[in-house]
Amino acid sequence: MKAGEVHTVQVALPYHLRNLARVEGDVALEVAGAVTVRSVLDALEARYPMLMGTIREHGTQKRRPFLRFFACGEDLTHDPVDAPLPDAVAKGKEPLMVVGAIAGG
Repeated sequence: MKAGEVHTVQVALPYHLRNLARVEGDVALEVAGAVTVRSVLDALEARYPMLMGTIREHGTQKRRPFLRFFACGEDLTHDPVDAPLPDAVAKGKEPLMVVGAIAGG
């Protein structure tokens, strides 16, 4: 991927975040440059400012507990946020999924 390229990326959000952002279904975002978790979340928060602080902490930008990231059947939650996402995500063929984890016991 070239630095100046713009990619249309699909993001699947959990119901409560879709409701907060007032969207239905997946969100299509334009991401310039490398398609990473950080660049996708930056684009998501720029387009939907009401989501700031819901996926990442305001100050540290760390992922909030009980949220996970998946793409192409892989758990990307603990991958570096600047690691390139799979090509299928960068090409808009597969979504980056933000999933609410469930704890119990």
